[in-house]
Amino acid sequence: MFIGHYAVALAAKKVAPETSLGTLFLSVQFVDLLWPLLLMVGVEHVRIDPGNTAFTPLDFYEYPISHSLLSVIGWSGAFGLIYHVARHYRKGAWILGAGVLSHWVLDFITHRPDLPLIPGVESYVGLGLWNSYAASALIELSLFVGGALLYLRSTIAVDRIGRYALWSLIILLIVIWVANMISPPPPSETAVGISALSLWLLIPWAYWIDRHRRVATEAKRL
Repeated sequence: MFIGHYAVALAAKKVAPETSLGTLFLSVQFVDLLWPLLLMVGVEHVRIDPGNTAFTPLDFYEYPISHSLLSVIGWSGAFGLIYHVARHYRKGAWILGAGVLSHWVLDFITHRPDLPLIPGVESYVGLGLWNSYAASALIELSLFVGGALLYLRSTIAVDRIGRYALWSLIILLIVIWVANMISPPPPSETAVGISALSLWLLIPWAYWIDRHRRVATEAKRL
């Protein structure tokens, strides 16, 4: 998934209103932000394999540190703990930890059986939603629309930046998602890594948006 992960972050703002959207974005995409770093240094690997599934030409054949269930549980706990120590916001810490773990859950639904359970153990899972192009697109888009609506209802723009920066981010995410679906396979593993690294740019953008929006109840008091 791509926009499906961001849908979780957008929706989570309603549950943890004191946590910035930027931090929520970081949590739900943490393993995919870690993955290209490991890919670029040769620790994890991906193969260009058109037809691997109907939805993606990538064969994720080795990514135990970033995407195994055991590793993601560890990343989830560490993320929530660090946030709690830094911010002393228990609910936010739990939501962020759950956000990290939600990435694996959504990947489990979409991926073919290529998600490792434990690093170094030949045991892989995945329900394979990506084998159906239409079902994958419909479900992911529905999740994103739902998450965006929850964020829009939970927050109010306090200026033009809060309004237009949010809508431009939503549009950009959809454009990237569509481009990924219709573009030809990437030329190399390095190109995949460089493209994935660009997702880091969305994190400061989300922080910027959140500084120009207020939780709906708070905005009404102001």
